Amino acid sequence: MTQLVLHHYASSPFSEKVRLVLGFKGLGWTGVTVPVIAPKPDVVALTGGYRKTPLLQIGADIYCDTALIARVVERIAPQPTLFPASAPMAPMLAQWADSTLFWTMIPYVMGQPAGLAALFGKAPPEAVKAFRADRAAFTAHMPRPTPADATAQFGTYLGWLDAQLADGRPFLLGNEPSIADFSVAHCLWYVRRAPPVAGILDPHARLNAWHQRVLSFGHGHGEKIDSAEAIRIAAAAREHRKSEVTPGQGFEPGEPVTVAATDYGTDPVAGTLVGLSTDEVVIERHDARAGTVHVHFPRIGFQIKKDTTA
Repeated sequence: MTQLVLHHYASSPFSEKVRLVLGFKGLGWTGVTVPVIAPKPDVVALTGGYRKTPLLQIGADIYCDTALIARVVERIAPQPTLFPASAPMAPMLAQWADSTLFWTMIPYVMGQPAGLAALFGKAPPEAVKAFRADRAAFTAHMPRPTPADATAQFGTYLGWLDAQLADGRPFLLGNEPSIADFSVAHCLWYVRRAPPVAGILDPHARLNAWHQRVLSFGHGHGEKIDSAEAIRIAAAAREHRKSEVTPGQGFEPGEPVTVAATDYGTDPVAGTLVGLSTDEVVIERHDARAGTVHVHFPRIGFQIKKDTTA
């Protein structure tokens, strides 16, 4: 059976999204707890510089971004599906939730002293300071709403989502759960971690009932290993998932390229192009400890460039 290694940490919203997806699928998985802030040397050994959380590792194939991770999990376990035919807009709603909804929720929660205190109340001041400095650098060029604007906007979004459930449907897009449900759910999950500001959810009874249905899927069956073992797994792998470069997209197999996120955490990852389609880009890179790894990114939300420095 395929060993799924999830690199995550407990309080990461996007990690919670993937954990719930794995629970929905009823899959077993192995967890590696990664540092909350930089430096992340073992993550970089696998990715080459990409340090967003989570990552999914299968041998020496490293999958970045939860949109792509969801597709990989779907390929491994097609049923129950994350992409029902009855909900063709599910990926688009998920993308909105993972970007607009998420980056409205974060300043709503963390922009309020009560929310910040609830999340970091037991942490020493220097740890809070380090976290804020790390995230400030990570999102340096990304515009975000003020706490006041975020409060108004987030409340409006919650009302829209609650209204979507007004006809009695159990999930956002119908009778079946979809990737959209998991993308919205992790945002609400993070709000609930800060009870002093979670009252914004109280007026939305249908949305709260829906959220409990999604959370009830649980996290599947997880075991733990350390990051050194994950690197050994990569180094011991003798093959990678087959990839190919589709002609006509402006790049050639074996070409040196960089791939970077376009929103935040835009550190470019350099490697040799071994896979390219309208959905995915795959680069090969070499690390002294992890060996030869293939790092996979989705096309949406990422930019691929020819590496003229190679």
